[in-house]
Amino acid sequence: METIKNSTPYNIVVLGANGGIGRQALEEALKAGHNVTAVLRTPANLILSHPNLQIVKGDVMNTETLEQYLTNKDAVISAIGKNSFKATTLYSQGNKNLMAAMQKTGSKRVFFISASGLDVNPTHSLIVRFATKYILQKLLRNMYADIRIMEKSVQQTDLNWTILRPPKLTDKPVTGKYRVAVNTILNNGLSISRADVAHFMINNITNETIYQKTVEIGY
Repeated sequence: METIKNSTPYNIVVLGANGGIGRQALEEALKAGHNVTAVLRTPANLILSHPNLQIVKGDVMNTETLEQYLTNKDAVISAIGKNSFKATTLYSQGNKNLMAAMQKTGSKRVFFISASGLDVNPTHSLIVRFATKYILQKLLRNMYADIRIMEKSVQQTDLNWTILRPPKLTDKPVTGKYRVAVNTILNNGLSISRADVAHFMINNITNETIYQKTVEIGY
């Protein structure tokens, strides 16, 4: 699938803008000439200055703190989350709050970050399948359980959502060259850089073929 590059600037909101994918999404959006509102619990933690960047205070666990930043926005990128071995509701409740705020403000387009490790990919080698099922899914069972709840909640909305399921994430630079699979498993998708996940989102904001779809992405 070819990405659709945007020729006009958009107003984009990024949650989790100081995290791995969130920071890359912010920088990729600014590089493409878009206007970005970065929502953080502690704005001072984001050390970045740009004429098209607004850094604001908000908390995904509090719907009311988000609403004021979602009006008249073209797209929202939810890059919240972190590896958690303990029980968490950050993904499910945080994104539920975000979706409630979007419904109130009329915002429609949104990306959510999930994980390909939720399922065992049958195209992977026996070793990788074993590691996914008996190591990764067990270590991250609490986080994955919450992500599954998040995915189900997202799929029940009428928003123009796209759920992204990346595999192993790296800090390598953007290439713009990756493979995607829509509503199915990506054949041998083993890794992807956070920069390329961001590149995909910023270049597919208006791609209606992935509205209300789950997308696996990898090299």
